[in-house]
Amino acid sequence: MRILIVEDDEVLSAALTRALSQASYNVDCVDNGEDALRALNTDTYALVLLDINLPKLDGLTVLRRLRERRSRIPVLILTARDTLDDRVLGLDLGADDYMTKPFDLPEFEARVRALIRRGQFDAGKSLTHGGLRFDLEAHRLFYNEQPVELSVRELAVLELLLSRQGQVVTKEQMVDRLFGWGDDGGSNAIEVYVHRVRKKLEPFNINIRTVRGMGYLLEKAGEA
Repeated sequence: MRILIVEDDEVLSAALTRALSQASYNVDCVDNGEDALRALNTDTYALVLLDINLPKLDGLTVLRRLRERRSRIPVLILTARDTLDDRVLGLDLGADDYMTKPFDLPEFEARVRALIRRGQFDAGKSLTHGGLRFDLEAHRLFYNEQPVELSVRELAVLELLLSRQGQVVTKEQMVDRLFGWGDDGGSNAIEVYVHRVRKKLEPFNINIRTVRGMGYLLEKAGEA
């Protein structure tokens, strides 16, 4: 799962990135509001960690524009502003939670987990396709309720395809989902992961079709 950190304090941003990466999240970081909106327009995130006092575009404006698009991405505000009015304004604009700096890392990590669980619940607990069922809460795959073993990145590939059934998913979108901006990953790695997922789904008559020059499409074997 990917998390976007929008924070212009480099020390705090690095510390949060380190903690989240150790918890097996992919993390992207931007330091201003304009880049935050650009990232949110092009990538898919499970959670946004949003500072309020940002260059170019403040965090509340970012939040307002995000909710105007009817996006339901969970947003956790991290800010030094600690007045009641500030908290109420942030929550009224659509923030899901609010933490005042400085904060304890264990509490921060617990709130991150809670917000991601809530976001998964809001989106539905499972993704299905034929006999496949991807349990979003447990992050496990089943076929006819029998577990199917996939690696973490194989699961990420399949989750993206399942969430966009009937749509072509490009290699670039898969790279963005599987690898953080600083990670070493590319189209060759995606081809390897897709090949592995294909092989594991073959016994279930589930096919991932290559759309030449575009990307991949999840379909049942035999469908045109």
